[in-house]
Amino acid sequence: MTPAEILDSLFPGGHDVTTDGDLLFGRAPFGGGIVHVVGATGGAPIGIDQAIRLSAAVLEIASSDDGAPILFLVDSASQRMSRRDELLGLSEYLAHLAKSLLLAEANGHRTIGLLYGGSAAGAFIATALACGTLVALPGAHPEVMDLASMARVTKLPIEVLEAKAKTTPVFAPGLDNLVRVGGIAAVWDARASLADQLQAVLDAPRAGDDRAALGADRGGRPNAARIAGAVATAAQG
Repeated sequence: MTPAEILDSLFPGGHDVTTDGDLLFGRAPFGGGIVHVVGATGGAPIGIDQAIRLSAAVLEIASSDDGAPILFLVDSASQRMSRRDELLGLSEYLAHLAKSLLLAEANGHRTIGLLYGGSAAGAFIATALACGTLVALPGAHPEVMDLASMARVTKLPIEVLEAKAKTTPVFAPGLDNLVRVGGIAAVWDARASLADQLQAVLDAPRAGDDRAALGADRGGRPNAARIAGAVATAAQG
């Protein structure tokens, strides 16, 4: 689906979401209130210029008292790995964006990421994965790190990583694997009303980060929730 088709299905009553290059900003009436919308679209990389603009928009919403949710549409490449962006502190800009989303959530604005295309590496972590709830549309293709890059970083032969990816979702890119590890809460039905599916997400109570528990239930990350629980118990004395 295109961003226009997604927005029309989400907000059949209309919206004022506009594009600015590869970014989206705006809001729409929804369920008697409003939903704020930001987006990184077009499969474009996220550099410092995009990250700081998205952060500013999220922080402005976080400082408001409307308590309205933020819907973050994501179809990006990885972070922009240009010499300029790296020298100017790209990792700090991405961390700032992720922390802006966490602040918005802490201030009472639900943050829902909607992954409808690609996203990878730091760009994926700072946008979609930094939202309180992440859902996806069929055909989305996320990857925390592609196997070729992982081979260069770990110095392991790519054949070894390909073999591990077949049995361990943590190693593997792709929508199904991110669902199995709990990173993606649900895959929406593109043929049904996206407005109804967004309303269902907003109606569901949310208490903390349930991704590790989802990963355990789905068999993709069997030990993370148990270990995190043991650490939390030990820390409490």
